[in-house]
Amino acid sequence: MIRAAYSWLFRNLIRYSDPEMAHRVGLGLIAAAGRCSPSRALMRATIGHLNPPDPARAAHAGLVRIGERVVPGRVGLAAGMDKNAQAVLGLSALGFAFLEVGTITPKAQPGNDAPRLWRLMESNGLRNRMGFNNAGAKAAADHLKKLRSSKAGRAAIVGANIGKNKVTSEQDAPKDYEYCARVLAPWVDFVVVNVSSPNTPGLRKLQSLDHLRPILEAARRGCEAAVKRRMPLFVKIAPDLADEEICQIVELAKELDLAGVVATNTTINHEFGEGGVSGAPLRDRALEVVSLVASHLRDDQILIGTGGVFGESDARAMLAAGADLVEVFTAFVFEGPSWPGEMNRALSKAHA
Repeated sequence: MIRAAYSWLFRNLIRYSDPEMAHRVGLGLIAAAGRCSPSRALMRATIGHLNPPDPARAAHAGLVRIGERVVPGRVGLAAGMDKNAQAVLGLSALGFAFLEVGTITPKAQPGNDAPRLWRLMESNGLRNRMGFNNAGAKAAADHLKKLRSSKAGRAAIVGANIGKNKVTSEQDAPKDYEYCARVLAPWVDFVVVNVSSPNTPGLRKLQSLDHLRPILEAARRGCEAAVKRRMPLFVKIAPDLADEEICQIVELAKELDLAGVVATNTTINHEFGEGGVSGAPLRDRALEVVSLVASHLRDDQILIGTGGVFGESDARAMLAAGADLVEVFTAFVFEGPSWPGEMNRALSKAHA
């Protein structure tokens, strides 16, 4: 019923609103509901309920471990929704099994000029050229520190997606990633190095091995300087890379013993205008990339697949292609608050 009501609202009212304003309002409401214990409990009980993970039966139940944490489901929230880690409790209560916050840069930055977010209603997609708008690593760390001070906050599985500031040169990029990792690592369960957004000039050049190796090494140094435990470190790649380039990055991920790979970011292979496209237009290429990465990653490394997942069959296709976990963003916008819980419960049935 909630899903049908939201679908009607989205198709008849929300679609005509400014996308970025709708995002701010919607995320603000989720954050407010998450901060209030009764409303958070109500969301969890009605639409977001997941079975609590049993570490002893994790493998039998088809659950995945990220570091020391057992993820209670297969579907999580991709980076870009909660850029400053302000709505983690509310988003978790809606049924996401894990979340990526960010992308977070060392210093606050406003991002690109508006308009910078568009709905692609005919193709079930979103186009954005946001440009890493966020309040900076210190602000995000403060929010995460407060989050971890409560039992509910400590229960949430949260990763930090980190990037460089727009004004930072390619040569100095490793310093940005090291700083973000050091500031955020004490408060998160994993870190994702984002060198694949199309909306920061020159960022995708950092996927070349000569640039990527020092960035990943710097991010690891930042994590090691901040926490004694081994922090799971991922790299997020673009769908627009050639297959050979993808394989080279996977080999580097194995050499550096990363926790895994997130595939993929948004695509610039479209005719809608500036920016990257997510959602259904990305589905086929995302599946191809996930399958390619899965065929080269080690079995003990984690592959998080994202791109074009709109329903249970899409998620199962992503898992069948080799993903261990699935992240979503666009479908959450189109399908509404009850969708993440529905997805995780549906996918868990195969392992009941």
